[in-house]
Parts: sequence; C-alpha cells; structure tokens
Amino acid sequence: MKKQFLTLLLVTVVGLFSATAQTTEVGGVKVAQKVTLEGQNLVLNGAGIREKMWIDLYVGALYLSKKSNNAGEIINSADPAAIKLTIISGMITSEKMIDAVNEGFENSTNKNTAPIKAKITQFKACFKDEIKKGDVFDIVNVPGKGVVVSKNGKEKGVIDGTDFKKALFGIWLSGKPADKNLKEKMLGK
Repeated sequence: MKKQFLTLLLVTVVGLFSATAQTTEVGGVKVAQKVTLEGQNLVLNGAGIREKMWIDLYVGALYLSKKSNNAGEIINSADPAAIKLTIISGMITSEKMIDAVNEGFENSTNKNTAPIKAKITQFKACFKDEIKKGDVFDIVNVPGKGVVVSKNGKEKGVIDGTDFKKALFGIWLSGKPADKNLKEKMLGK
C-alpha cells in the first residue's frame, strides 16, 4: 500500500511538473510554450504585459517557428509567426483598441501608412465588436495566405501582404514600439 501511494504521489508530481513546464504565467494568464495556430507549429519567443499609465492592459505573447531576439529579422521575416493578445483589463474598449492600433501603425511606419491604408482599415474592423476582459486575439502570419486575425478562436479577417505584416509586427517590435518593456519581453530578453 505504501509503495502504491508513493508511486501515485510520484506520478502526480511529475504530471504537475510537466503541465507547469508547458506553460508560463504572465500577469495571471497561462501562456503556452508551444501552440499550433492556423496550422503553424510555433514556440513561445517571449511574453509580457502591455501597460499604460500603471494599468495592465493585456498580455502579449510572441510565437515564432524558431526563437529569435532580433526584432528587425522578426519584422522582416515571411516565416510563420503569431502575436497573441489576452485582455486583462476591463478598461479596454473597441474604440480604445482601434485608437491604439492607429497610433501603433503611425509609429511602426514612421507615419507612412498611406500604402497600406486599406489593409489597416480591414485590420481595425477585426476589433469593432465589444472587447471584454478575458478576450484573446490571435494575429497569425501564415505564409502564402496573409495575416489571420481571430478573436476567441473565431476568425475575424485575413489581410494579405508582407508590407502589412511588417508594419503590424512593428507595432510591438519596431524602434518605437507600443511598450518598450513588452517588446523586450516578447524578444525573450
């Protein structure tokens, strides 16, 4: 009986360790070490919290086919990649998210959004529905298809073009990112 109990205890501890090793907790959100999004097998490159005026807004996680800490290479790469945003604040509204996206594109393109204006409009439409705490947005670059945007597992839109992907990923990874600390965390630093 004692041997069976010890075996059961060992199996339980190993199982808990394995489950813990497969996720990382960031801002109260369990972030998976590996994901399959839009048929792409990706690994967690890094994750952090988007903060504005001392308020935690969302957990941002960057997934790549292989880890990298080179922001320029990630932005310019046509390889599969994803950014997962998990909303952790009830203060985020659709309007505030769209305003933040507008500012992000302005910053990531050095105010040269005209060439991708229609694509930005298409992307912003993915955020028009009410946004609530706990919502999860997956923004996945799928080679040959474009950027697929999903909310809570439901596809909201597909935007093609590497020019758009570069500007989009630049929101978080460019020289003027949405949040410098989040950028460093997404780069695994």
